[in-house]
Order: sequence, then C-alpha cells, then structure tokens
Amino acid sequence: MDEAGREDGNSFCFLPCLFCYKITAHTVMKYIVLIGDGMADKPLRELGGRTPLQAALTPNMDKLASRGLCGMVKTIPNGFDPGSDVANMSVLGYDPAVYYSGRAPLEAASMGVELSEDDVAYRCNLVSLRYDKQSTSAYMEDYSAGHIETRYSRGLIDALSEYMREPGISFHPGISYRHLMIWHHGESEARCTPPHDITGKNIKDHLPSGPGSDFLKLLMRKSVDILQSQEYNWKRFEEGKNPANSIWLWGQGRKPRLPAFSEKYGLKGAMVSAVDLTKGLAICAGMDVLDVPGVTGYLDTNYEGKADYALKALAGDTDFVYIHVEAPDEAGHMGKYLDKIQAIEDFDNRVVGRVMFGARSLGDHRILLMPDHPTPIEAKTHTSDPVPFVIYDSTAPIEGSKVSYDEEISRMDDIMKLESGHKLLDYLIKG
Repeated sequence: MDEAGREDGNSFCFLPCLFCYKITAHTVMKYIVLIGDGMADKPLRELGGRTPLQAALTPNMDKLASRGLCGMVKTIPNGFDPGSDVANMSVLGYDPAVYYSGRAPLEAASMGVELSEDDVAYRCNLVSLRYDKQSTSAYMEDYSAGHIETRYSRGLIDALSEYMREPGISFHPGISYRHLMIWHHGESEARCTPPHDITGKNIKDHLPSGPGSDFLKLLMRKSVDILQSQEYNWKRFEEGKNPANSIWLWGQGRKPRLPAFSEKYGLKGAMVSAVDLTKGLAICAGMDVLDVPGVTGYLDTNYEGKADYALKALAGDTDFVYIHVEAPDEAGHMGKYLDKIQAIEDFDNRVVGRVMFGARSLGDHRILLMPDHPTPIEAKTHTSDPVPFVIYDSTAPIEGSKVSYDEEISRMDDIMKLESGHKLLDYLIKG
C-alpha cells in the first residue's frame, strides 16, 4: 500500500481525492527563481551613500534574506563580457565556457527564426543618434530610441527589409527596439559593442571592427537614410520622442546547442520573461515559455501577471519556474536612479511578495532570489561584480535572523561564496 492508501495494482483509495491531491502536492518540491535584472549597484551620492537596492522599500526580499541562506555569486566567468546572456545562462545552470555562442541566436530561438549552420544572427537595435554638424560626429543619444513602441518599430523594420538591397541578409521584427538581422553564410568574428555601453559617447571608436566589419558598417550607414525617410519617425518627432534614425548591430553568434533542462535536472521547467534573450535560453533548453499578456521589459510591465502565471504553472505539472523582470536593468542603463528604485519596489511588492504568498499553497518549495548581474547607475552598463543571492527553503527556514537584502550581504560572516555561477542552481535543486 502506498502513502495515499492505494493498494499496488489497484485504483482503490481509502482517502478522499482532495486529500490525496494535498499529499501529492506537499511531497513534491517546487523551485522558483526570481531575477531582478541588474538590481545590484554601487553607492550613490544622491542617495546619501546608499545603493538603489538599499534605498528601496523591500520588505518581502528582506524577509527571504532573514529566513534563507545568503551568499554572493559570480555569474560572469573571467574572460566574458558582462552581458545578460552570459549571466542568465550561468544562473540557469549552463557553463558559458561550454555552451555560449552569442546573444542574438538565443533571441532568434525566441522569435521562431530558424538558423542554418552557416547563418549568423545579429541583434539589431533601433537607436537614436545625435549628430554634431560642426564636427560631423555622431553620438549615441539613446540605445532604445526612447523605448520605441512596437507599433512603430515593426514598420521601420519592414522598411529596412524592403529597401535594404544587400544580398544575404534578412531583418526580423521583435519587440520595441529589439530586433534581429540574419547574415546568411555570414561572418561572426567581428568585434561589436553593445549600444547601451556607449550612451552619450562618440560612436566613431565603437563601430564594428575586424572580419566582416566593413559590411556591417555599410548596413548601418544605409539604415540612416532609410529610417529618416519613414513616416513612423515623423510621428515620433511630432510627439517629442527620440527618433529611431539608425540601426546598431551587435551580439552576433551561430545556432546554440544546450542539453535539455529536463535531462540535466530531472525537472519540467518554465520561463516567465518579457525579453527574447531569456525566452530564447528557455527554448534552447527545452523549457516552456509562459506567454503573459502585457509584459514589456520596462516599468509598465505586467508584474502581477508574471507571478500569477508562474504560480499557476507550478500548481500543475511544472516543477521549476524562472521569473525574469527586466525593469531595474533598463533604469540602470538610462542612469535613472529613481526609476530603478521604483522598479525594485515594484518587483518586491508585485512579484516577490505575490509569489511568496502564493507558494504556500504549493507545499514544499525553494526560492532563489538574485540579480543576474549589476547595472550601476553611474556606469549605465553591466559589470562583472558578484551579486547577492538568497536561497529560501520552506522545509528548513532560518529563525531569529534579521538581514536586509542588498549588497551589504557581501560583508556578512560565513556566507556562501561561489566563483562559478553555473553551479548555483545545483545548490538550489540538490540542496
């Protein structure tokens, strides 16, 4: 006879069905990863020497820190640029040194763009360049073209597809400023700079270089004439918004190959995210992607929807959910500390708190809370510094501790310190 009172080989049960369901639910561990992208930061003079994470009101994250295992983890391996692609790959348990092939091919997987072995995918940002007529120089005014609305950006990408008469390339529309260009039988060894790394800087020293760079620069120059003539940009100008007057190509790579998450950990996993990068990681790992309406990757995203869809999946046959919130990272790239505080507080109140409350009905569960990497306000880009994390286990909560979830965790005694970020998920799942 098994735990629920069933006899072997029989469907007969002594207990009501609802009670059997509760026993089953409470004997299966569920796993939740909560990623506040780019939350970690440096102390700011405007905040009296505090970081945005310290200045924000975060009672739910503080509660997890007080009742869980705290530590610091390096998600960016030595020798890698501190991108969200590398960082989230690490957090998902895949060693970038083994599996990383570029950012854009992960986004291609999310967008349903099939790559052949000879194709190279490039991230294609719609950006705003500012021109200095006296020096004939161009500066990166806005890496997101004012977070251009998708209803405008798709028309601009369609125009590029129609008028860019270069053989061997194709454009694929995404969301807001984030799109793709595929260079069929193309070059992948060019050195390209993420546009969010050079906000306010002269683009001259940051244009593509190396193999294939002349062709990439030609495409970027041609895009200026095409985009500036589009009615979609005139409408944005009339609305007082930054025009999308150029493309910026970067993040290239070939088709990735990841072992299935279910084979690696023996769990059915799902991803909740607004950005193609993390959704593409999930698809390449054989995880489900939960389609949450109203997610934007910015301050106006559907926070509650992300939490609710994750909890609903976990109440079913899903064992593991990765909830990714982009808004703190976007605020960091723009250098807006008040927006970053708001994003962190919304994440705490509308995602973390909601998940903590809802997880009670799931039975035994573990929660991993962390940023993927820092995005300091002053730097306006990612850094490779270790980030604070918390692992909370509902079956073994820590009692009597009082810890705030912020960068000061690094100063605590006897914390876990991991140099290999891809091993952190093993601690969450294997205990």
